[in-house]
Amino acid sequence: MYPLRRNRRLRTNETIRSLVRENIISPNDFLVPLFVVEGKGVKEEIASMPNYYRFSLDLLEKEVKELWKLGLKSVLLFVKVPDSLKDNAGTEALNAEGLMQRAIKTVKNAVPEMLVMTDIALDPYSSFGHDGVVADGKILNDDTTAILAEMSLSHAIAGADFVAPSDMMDGRIFEIRTLLEDEGFHDTGIISYSAKYASAFYGPFRDALDSAPGFGDKKTYQMDPANREEAIRETLMDIEEGADIVMVKPGLCYLDIVREIKNAVTVPVAVYQVSGEYAMIKAASEKGWLDHDAVMMEQLTAIKRAGANMIASYFAKDAVKLIS
Repeated sequence: MYPLRRNRRLRTNETIRSLVRENIISPNDFLVPLFVVEGKGVKEEIASMPNYYRFSLDLLEKEVKELWKLGLKSVLLFVKVPDSLKDNAGTEALNAEGLMQRAIKTVKNAVPEMLVMTDIALDPYSSFGHDGVVADGKILNDDTTAILAEMSLSHAIAGADFVAPSDMMDGRIFEIRTLLEDEGFHDTGIISYSAKYASAFYGPFRDALDSAPGFGDKKTYQMDPANREEAIRETLMDIEEGADIVMVKPGLCYLDIVREIKNAVTVPVAVYQVSGEYAMIKAASEKGWLDHDAVMMEQLTAIKRAGANMIASYFAKDAVKLIS
């Protein structure tokens, strides 16, 4: 058909390019991760995550109000727990007056319409820095899932809209869903980290929460980066157990997994663009090696193009300010 068919006609100028664009980033695409600490008037920049902060509850309130004004309507909460409150059973995770529980209430009081999602894992509370109970150097699966279910219930009581199990223990979605149903929390959703890989991209996040493993690594429960089909099995099992939304983590290096899962399921798919991905763009742009905004938007667009219905990203505020 050449030259009757010229594909470049649809790229002639920005007007036509925007008209035929297949994927568009909007504020509705984002989950905003927020790190919370004890104290008052605290806004601590995370050294390995430039321009990203830990907030005390009073400044968390201010932050979520700003997010809402920008059109960002969903937050994903994480807490930095003092070492004095950490133990092998994650006891502090079940404290009704714990930092996470108070953070949930703070967000809901500040912006009642804000969708609140909460991290469900023991590593911020563990004296070993692992996502589960440790015995003889092993992470105990079933002992852990029972605690994660109680932790989820505690968050639901505090007002969380969704709990987000990030631990990768087998069967934890079933345990959580069952307890939430038994206690009458039928509308509390579960966004499951269904395909969470044992990635090298998590370093800055562990700095943010002081949650690096005290021994070994997390390869006995997080997924092998070499595996693809396993991700589909994990995800389908989580859906059978009651997950409402499934997640792939990290983002950019796993877009093939995102597409595989998107093709295999009928529930929404989330992607977590993780701390290492954020830090690399920040570092390279500070050196003048990359155009920060252009690369940021290209990566976010690639994640959405791969099939993500929503993206947890530390770039959410930057991206929304840019596109608006």
